Amino acid sequence: MLAALDHHLLDYSVRPGLRGWARFAAEFLYFGLKEARACLFVALFFGAVLLVPHAGVLGLPRYDVLLLVALAIQLGMVWAGLETWDELKAVSLFHVVGFALEVFKVSGAIQSWSYPDFAYTKLWGVPLFSGFMYAAVGSYIIQAWRLFDLRIRHHPPYWMAVLIAVLIYVNFFTHHYIGDYRWYLAACALGLYARTTVVFRPLDCDRRMPMLLAFVLIGFFIWPRTSAPSGACGAIRTSWAPGRRCMSASGAHGRCWW
Repeated sequence: MLAALDHHLLDYSVRPGLRGWARFAAEFLYFGLKEARACLFVALFFGAVLLVPHAGVLGLPRYDVLLLVALAIQLGMVWAGLETWDELKAVSLFHVVGFALEVFKVSGAIQSWSYPDFAYTKLWGVPLFSGFMYAAVGSYIIQAWRLFDLRIRHHPPYWMAVLIAVLIYVNFFTHHYIGDYRWYLAACALGLYARTTVVFRPLDCDRRMPMLLAFVLIGFFIWPRTSAPSGACGAIRTSWAPGRRCMSASGAHGRCWW
């Protein structure tokens, strides 16, 4: 069924009869459908985070169940033709990077948060499923890129784009030891992409929008699907660093790190 939906969404046949408000309504509808379809893995995975009982399933710890669910969703998407093997490789890269970031955050020197529950699939105090929280965002980007036939115009020099991306990741680590420069880096990124335009195809015609507006829309479609399970410190981990008090999944009070 979803494969048939993908085939329909990727049909760029010209609709000459659509004009005026009818065209606007059709393109707006298809834009929403494609965005929702791109969020398939995000919705299913974070839905599992909300629904899997804290006690686990059939004696299997919760973190392990979530890992199996994430793997099953990914393999199911490939099997159903909703995702290619190359796309799966890219999603896996997001998982590896995200897992590495989590390992740093729970390390003894940092202790921004912890994963207090037992799991068979824990490495360095971090359950393997945690990387899929980052892979979910990667999956959305990859799916949206294909469904909208995205193209970028006036992209900044690649060395500048790579440099700002590296600095953003470096700040993720170094702000624990030196100043936090995220807002300065954000301002640099805004200036870098100020002229950049995204070309996309919601239905049968190319449309354009500023890259900065695209960033806002990406956040809009991703945030509601990730904020619900992360509202209570991710509903899966307990935070220790100074900050807001929150409730962990086990009901114990922790402190949220932001």
